Amino acid sequence: MSNKKQIRVGLIGTGLMGRIHTNGYKRLADFFPEYEYVPVLQACCSRREANAKAFAERWGYASYETDWRRIIERDDIDAVDICTPNDTHAEIAIAAAKAGKMILCEKPLARTVAEAEGMLKAVEEAGVKNTVWYNYRRIPAVTLAKNIVASGKLGKIFHYRANFLQDWTINPDLPQGGDALWRLDVDAAGSGVTGDLLAHCVDTAMWINGGIKDVSAVTETFVKERVHQGTGQKQAVGIDDACIFHCHFDNGSLGLFEATRYARGHKALYTLEINGEHASIRWDLHDMNRLEYFDHSDEGKVRGWRSIHITDGDHPYMNRWWIPGTSIGYEHSFIHQVADFFYSLQSGEPCHPTFRDAFETQKVCEAVLDSARDRAWKDTGVEWVEKV
Repeated sequence: MSNKKQIRVGLIGTGLMGRIHTNGYKRLADFFPEYEYVPVLQACCSRREANAKAFAERWGYASYETDWRRIIERDDIDAVDICTPNDTHAEIAIAAAKAGKMILCEKPLARTVAEAEGMLKAVEEAGVKNTVWYNYRRIPAVTLAKNIVASGKLGKIFHYRANFLQDWTINPDLPQGGDALWRLDVDAAGSGVTGDLLAHCVDTAMWINGGIKDVSAVTETFVKERVHQGTGQKQAVGIDDACIFHCHFDNGSLGLFEATRYARGHKALYTLEINGEHASIRWDLHDMNRLEYFDHSDEGKVRGWRSIHITDGDHPYMNRWWIPGTSIGYEHSFIHQVADFFYSLQSGEPCHPTFRDAFETQKVCEAVLDSARDRAWKDTGVEWVEKV
């Protein structure tokens, strides 16, 4: 490693996403050994000292802090990884940008367009490297779907549909707020399934199919009141438990999106399907190493959906892993994002999605919530320029 350029990482937030991101950093040198830049686990941060210390010892961080400001102030930190609840993203990212740190931020970028705009302005004025962890782009089958659409094999796109279904909040006795349940607290999360689940679907959709022009949405909160862990009092629930919206893309295609945490039997069912004039593709997170493909140009007698097993070395990212026919998992999408970020340091190119890309996704999410509130179509104001 002596001839490598080290990027010293300060991780803020030691929950689930902190573990997943750290695993990505730890595997980079093993599977992308030729890269010029390598991460060094310099410091992690959690509000509780016991948690910070235990995380540092378990995952190999050289030190720990209990105040995120100390991570940013330190001269031995080059990149700040934000794995905190959504209400802290803006303050941390803006401070990190002003300090000249590279930034890797969990999704969604922020709670609102206004917050996201401030973050975008800060990183662009500072000229610091930045990316947002929309990891599903880096699943090889999804990347292949993007490449197929970009090749023109589907022809003109007519439909894009996606859903993301979970069931973990159905219990009406589940409290809101606190370390594990901040996603149910509107002040911390900003929204419910729209920012948590649909944001993933929207990012992937615009990456593959271009900008979303306008939306019409319906949301529902099935449990109206929950006890807040912070106060011990029952109070109104402000997040959306479910959301359905349809939309127009800039290319003229129609979109249909659904997310809910009230689909009994589904833990993380994320699917997408794209229908074009010549062919269609579809993908399912539960069978993440396969991409289904239908080509109308096939001879009629054998025409039908084919299942492509995404394990060969000529499939996206797969030349880094195992023998053909064997699979990789969810965690590899984060390793791929770490790899793409560190490669961008030597190539000089942006690592998409950047804060600017995620800002456009934030516009769609806010338009969805506004549409549901007003029961009206809303323009998104999206200016989608990403081409990679």
